Amino acid sequence: MTTLAYAHIALSPEGVPYIVGTQTKIEEVVLDHLAYRWDADEIQRQHPNLTLAQIYSALAYYYDHQEELDRAIDEGLREVAQIRTSLGESPIRLKLRAKGLLP
Repeated sequence: MTTLAYAHIALSPEGVPYIVGTQTKIEEVVLDHLAYRWDADEIQRQHPNLTLAQIYSALAYYYDHQEELDRAIDEGLREVAQIRTSLGESPIRLKLRAKGLLP
């Protein structure tokens, strides 16, 4: 089996891919690309600390590992939903609802 090396990409000790020299996870770049439909140029405008080379490398890594990263993204979204549910409604939302400012 051939192992590919990705310029600008490394794995954390936990196995999470990130952009070398930053604390930016590949997942963060991918979410910007998928959720907002941003291309590499727009991602770079929004994250000026990243170079285009880093962004393209992150996207290449994603498309080569799409199934695995999509599973990680879905798992993260499920965890967020569970946490939100377990916390219940925020006190501020309850006050706004009581005042008739929220449905």
